[in-house]
Amino acid sequence: MGDITTGSVTANGLDIGYLTAGPADGPLALLLHGFPDSPHTWRHLMPELAAAGYRAVAPFMRGYAPTSVPEDGAYQGGALAADAVALHEVLGGGPDAVVIGHDWGAFATYGAANFAPERWRKAVAMSVPPLAVMTTAFFDYEQLKRSFYIFVFQTPLAEMALDRAFVEGLWRDWSPDDGRDRSFDVDRVMECLGTPANLAAAIGYYRAMLDPSRLVDRYAAEQDATTKAGERPVLYLHGADDGCLGTDVVDLGAVLAALPPGSRAEHVPGAGHFLQVDRPAEVNERVLSWLAS
Repeated sequence: MGDITTGSVTANGLDIGYLTAGPADGPLALLLHGFPDSPHTWRHLMPELAAAGYRAVAPFMRGYAPTSVPEDGAYQGGALAADAVALHEVLGGGPDAVVIGHDWGAFATYGAANFAPERWRKAVAMSVPPLAVMTTAFFDYEQLKRSFYIFVFQTPLAEMALDRAFVEGLWRDWSPDDGRDRSFDVDRVMECLGTPANLAAAIGYYRAMLDPSRLVDRYAAEQDATTKAGERPVLYLHGADDGCLGTDVVDLGAVLAALPPGSRAEHVPGAGHFLQVDRPAEVNERVLSWLAS
């Protein structure tokens, strides 16, 4: 039951590749990744979800091979939220479905849970807090230094800069310095970004982040939903040693204030930005306990 296999489906006008585990008739657990990673970072959680009876599905996000590059050029949290809702529909999810997102996948999780709350029972977001908390974080000097890559991606140098060494550097800076070999995950990222179109897609998310003219009107409602508190309770997890978004600028009280009633916000000791692979046992236990509560 815990074996991870691959599949594909057409949803929201995209050919979406995914990893999956668990019974086909189980409640849907949609796992959404971010940058610079891939659905393979869910490899520790997916078998545990499968063992708990969930049909775990981890899609490659728009523009990340093998998922197609969107013709509309929409790279924003609202588009990712729309993709999640469309996947729920196509995969036959019910009101007992759950959505779990990391990094950009966290934006998609907020948006999907808020835009279509009737589709989801619970949500989990990791490493990126709600937008109200994110906005204040970027006025901090130390955080601005950590976020250098966002500003590099606004320049014509971005496509040349985003190579394997750059991705390796981000994984090294954002994770605890524990000597662990991260080549498996970096390899999977580079497969996702294997063509110039895929590279442009990954960079496109960050260009749209700081340039409102790049936001696609079709996803205005979903984009708005990414900024609201919503009604489905959220478990928020943040690595205590996150080198991308430091705990010095992510106040858990502020996170809870921006989330729906009944939500929880917790630090995971010893984990960095990629906490689901940094401390998989702890993250798995917290997620499964949350979903079962």
